[in-house]
Amino acid sequence: MAQNPPQIAIIGAGIFVKSQYLPRLAEISELFVLKAIWSRSEKSSIEAADIARKVFPNVECKWGDDGLEEIISDPDIVGVIVALAAQSQVDMSLKLLKAGKHVLQAITEIETALSCYNSLYNNPSAKKIWAVAENYRFEPAFVESRKLMSEIGDMMSVQVIIEGSMNSSNPYFSSSWRRNFTGGFILDMGVHYIAGLRMLVGCEVASVSAMTSHVDTTLPPPDTISSLFQLENGCSGVFVMLVSSKSPKIVWRVVGLSGTVQVERGNKDGRHGYVVTLFTANKETQSTFYPFSGVTEELKAFLSDISRASLQKGNKIEAEARCSYVEGAQDVAVLDAMLESGMKQGAFVKVKKF
Repeated sequence: MAQNPPQIAIIGAGIFVKSQYLPRLAEISELFVLKAIWSRSEKSSIEAADIARKVFPNVECKWGDDGLEEIISDPDIVGVIVALAAQSQVDMSLKLLKAGKHVLQAITEIETALSCYNSLYNNPSAKKIWAVAENYRFEPAFVESRKLMSEIGDMMSVQVIIEGSMNSSNPYFSSSWRRNFTGGFILDMGVHYIAGLRMLVGCEVASVSAMTSHVDTTLPPPDTISSLFQLENGCSGVFVMLVSSKSPKIVWRVVGLSGTVQVERGNKDGRHGYVVTLFTANKETQSTFYPFSGVTEELKAFLSDISRASLQKGNKIEAEARCSYVEGAQDVAVLDAMLESGMKQGAFVKVKKF
């Protein structure tokens, strides 16, 4: 007998929900039923639901405390996508997990979150899935570039250069929570680039030394970071990030004894994505363009996980490894260490391990 698709809700109705989640969910609408969209305000909920109804005609608007309680108490809603300001993410996710929902959210406060999550369940098999969203590990470019690493031999050097384009024309520029968030845009944006780094090298960052500065006063501090880091395998590298540049560039480059793998943000035929290039020892070059599709792939993984969980009640179901909360926690730990080092004028800081 075929299983009915899982019913899910979205908590939050901001820019990312409207511009990314709803279009990406529309691409895989056969995998689930979108039952509700919640926001603190009635206006935001209605606006997001109006967009969603083009594909999900029966989606319901929910808002305020009463609307949230309706989602929490609805036994048909098994999964929830949480897309709120970082300061509210953990409390909301833990509330939903406690109510028996599977949760997909962005990564924020780490140790307290993991401790509270583990304390919710006496029986490990009763744990609900808590997955990390907006995750570069699902971008095909990083999946494929990781496979190429075996062709470049022992790693000699790693370079990550991020020259962002966060300015007043960007819809996230005026986001108040990012401006009142420790680490500002460096942490909010940078955690994704660290995820790409860890995915590519397949090795943990052991220690860092960094300098930070605040140059563009239209942005919250810091807005630049330059860091040396050492991997657990002994290879060293550099991570340089500017939140806003007049000449944006985003590139990861790993140099090995037998070649080099490079992943660079770019576009082709009007599509944005990444160019993955393998430079071989005999001076051959192989390049492939991969359009962005990470959000769609992570949503598919989450929906697949909660469908399996519904079928295998009583058995412990782990989230797809790439979107586990611990993986996201490790990304944040690397950037936290860099920011801590910056406040200590470049002192070496060991990266916390989860």
